[in-house]
Amino acid sequence: MTLKSALEDLSRSTLRAISGYLQKLEYLAGLRDRGGYSHWGFGKVHGESAANRALREAHKSAVSQVLSTPLSTLLADVEDSTTAEGQDTKEYLKTLSEKGNVLLPNDPGPGAARHLSSVLHALLGLEKHRDKNATRQVS
Repeated sequence: MTLKSALEDLSRSTLRAISGYLQKLEYLAGLRDRGGYSHWGFGKVHGESAANRALREAHKSAVSQVLSTPLSTLLADVEDSTTAEGQDTKEYLKTLSEKGNVLLPNDPGPGAARHLSSVLHALLGLEKHRDKNATRQVS
């Protein structure tokens, strides 16, 4: 058996099972607990310190991935992942938009909060606009 670093294990097992950039971000944000991260099984396997470092790094990476991905790609990604999960895309994006800074790791970097808010707002607007165009009647 090959030993893996905590981050490699997290990336190859847990995060691979989660579809979508935004769902990965939401998952990692949900593991944050009082400034650190808490994942019982992961901490038991790799030790709390290594697990915390890996989760923090993965969280920062997930934010970076979302902020650097073109909106068209993110919209397609979120539609695919919400459809697979049986969720409404517009409602999912609305819920994420309302979470705001909760989605960000501690010390996310300058402008990250505003940038993420803008991305989520734009995705929600694009999804609403798509709904309007899809139901528009042809004259």
